[in-house]
Amino acid sequence: MQTNTLGSLWPVSALTLGGGGLGQVWGSTTRDEAIATVREAVAAGITLLDLAPGYGDGEAERVVGEAFGGALPEGVRVTTKCRLGNPPAGEVYGILRASLEASLERMKLARVDLFFLHNLLDADAPEGAKSRTSLATYRDALIPAFEKLREEGLIGAWGLTGIGFPSSLLQALKGEPVPAAIQCIANLLDSPGALKRYDEPARPREIIAAARARGVGVMGIRAVQAGALTSAFDRELPPDSADAADFERAAPFRALADALELPPALLAHRYALGIPGVDTVVLGVKNREELRECLAAATAGPLPPALIARIDASVATPPA
Repeated sequence: MQTNTLGSLWPVSALTLGGGGLGQVWGSTTRDEAIATVREAVAAGITLLDLAPGYGDGEAERVVGEAFGGALPEGVRVTTKCRLGNPPAGEVYGILRASLEASLERMKLARVDLFFLHNLLDADAPEGAKSRTSLATYRDALIPAFEKLREEGLIGAWGLTGIGFPSSLLQALKGEPVPAAIQCIANLLDSPGALKRYDEPARPREIIAAARARGVGVMGIRAVQAGALTSAFDRELPPDSADAADFERAAPFRALADALELPPALLAHRYALGIPGVDTVVLGVKNREELRECLAAATAGPLPPALIARIDASVATPPA
């Protein structure tokens, strides 16, 4: 599989195996099937596993722990994440340390290669917010806590999950030190779907460009936008949800995929692999069948410019 350098870190496969599917966020699977999927992904050349405690209440981390028994194959790296909120500065390190230790126990590991903030970065988040972290907390408490964990050898580097307020993420990318990596929305709709919990425009490609300009590694997430760029959802959704709206908006894209006799998900992954500035695309697969379709997308490679233009034209109506 093609590899790229993840910012200033290390080589990474063009595809990363995400933990959402392994943790049954994207529909049901079994522990045995998830374990088999992880092993097949690594055998196929995937070198990064992207996990979090929130993926199935630790299930994705347990899957990796069982798959490898704490002895990762040579060259394979692991990430995990922490939901912080906006606590008093003196509590930040303790929250991160406790979350990380629980993750390491589930994965049967002594350290992770990347540790991400897993909630929204919001310049105006009040103290005590549960799902948002203020820029002040980020600068004054979170960065020092990340750095302490790195010095202690528990993490190799740290990063941001780029689902927060775009203006705040762009400010963070201008500061010092910069995160080693950021996870950015990377799909043909340029849509975060239900992850958009702010009023300003999403600006995903601007965030990717800003990260690249600072030497920050970019992990593309939501390549199929939570299922909106596949043939059908594999879970029940309220009809007024943002993801359902994206599915409707993508109808011309699915028609184009049908005309090309290609599965929409495969086409969407090939598109994401070609977005400038993205080092690796994170997969949300939950079984080996879905994994193999994504591997086929990686083998086929990015799309030719003329087809990218046709896809862009098919979804030209911007999200609300």
